[in-house]
Amino acid sequence: MEPALGHASEGSYVAQETINNTKDQQVIIIGGGVCGLAIGWELAEAGKTVTILERGRCGQEATHAAAGMLAAAAECEPGEEQLLQLTRWAQQLWPGYLDRLETSSGQRPDYRDEGTLVVALSRDEVERLRFRHEFQSSLGLPLRWLEAAELRQREPHLRQSAAAAIFSAEDHQVDNRQLAESLKQAYLNAGGSLREECEVEALDCSDPARKRISLGNGDILETKTVVLAAGAWSRGLPGLPEEAMPPVRPLKGQSLALQMVPHSPLLEHVLWTEQIYCVPRLDGRLIIGATVEERGFDDSITAGGIYALIEGARRALPGIEDLPLIECWSGFRPGCRDDAPVLGETAVPGLHLATGHHRNGILLAPVTGHCIAQEILTGALPEAARPFTLARFKPLSARRKKSHLQYQ
Repeated sequence: MEPALGHASEGSYVAQETINNTKDQQVIIIGGGVCGLAIGWELAEAGKTVTILERGRCGQEATHAAAGMLAAAAECEPGEEQLLQLTRWAQQLWPGYLDRLETSSGQRPDYRDEGTLVVALSRDEVERLRFRHEFQSSLGLPLRWLEAAELRQREPHLRQSAAAAIFSAEDHQVDNRQLAESLKQAYLNAGGSLREECEVEALDCSDPARKRISLGNGDILETKTVVLAAGAWSRGLPGLPEEAMPPVRPLKGQSLALQMVPHSPLLEHVLWTEQIYCVPRLDGRLIIGATVEERGFDDSITAGGIYALIEGARRALPGIEDLPLIECWSGFRPGCRDDAPVLGETAVPGLHLATGHHRNGILLAPVTGHCIAQEILTGALPEAARPFTLARFKPLSARRKKSHLQYQ
């Protein structure tokens, strides 16, 4: 487990001499979602000159479309054991991270710690849920099995046929939209520069010592260090060298929000079923999501997508039929081939990646900010992030060749 994050000014993880030696070297971050903002905040607090370039408005793409679940345990699936180490570290950081964010920004995003319920609504679902519980428990995750009676005590508005659930007390939630605003303010308060509505037209890495970034307004920026944190758009950056191109694609998700009565909500916990998730906010909003669609960058809201969400939620919470529908939206998760992020410096010196977070962008924002900042400031990527560099996607033939040469 990596050490907890603290303030760079308190000497938590960056030596003071490192800060003094690098504070005049500019870092340009392409992408102003939560991960780009988190990286920029860490670097700006450490004394670096940082500029974030955002093609639209900060936090208005995948960050805006997310639900803010911090569900390292409930979402863990077979094959994600290595990723679990990273997500659990991030999960443990969140309470302290919010304290630090409030101090730096003057804002504190809503955070709820009632926990998460993964519910089985039929006998067949119970059997699948037992398999899930056994797998996750085998990894040492702190989960409880709830029978129907205890489940209905916790959530009395669930459908009466709800048969069992996994309760994950440590899987919390944060208001992702408030988080983006707080990170943006903390970054600006730390001295970071922000250029919104700023399209990057081309990246030129032909000079190993100096990268040129051409902007839509005709400006050209030059710097030694670039962080690409453009989410689902990262792969399509014009001029991105092939050896630094992450295998990231857009995974469309449609979501909606209903309005509950804040002082008498239908739901208190984050709720998962096999079809949907429901996330209750402190202001009474009930977020319901999310479809998973291979549609490229088609952002349309469809009748089929919204119907599937409402029907899936109604199956668990019949009372939603009387709630007003107040918002529908879509967004693009940056999906990677193994559903894990791509972090760290590429084969192009000074070009770093922070993308491919798929469904864990909000959860991993504190760890992503820390790891990329640490790599830039000290030259070393923290150990927990090393399995997630771009190098893991090298062609099998190249990996075999390297292994053969090592044993000659």
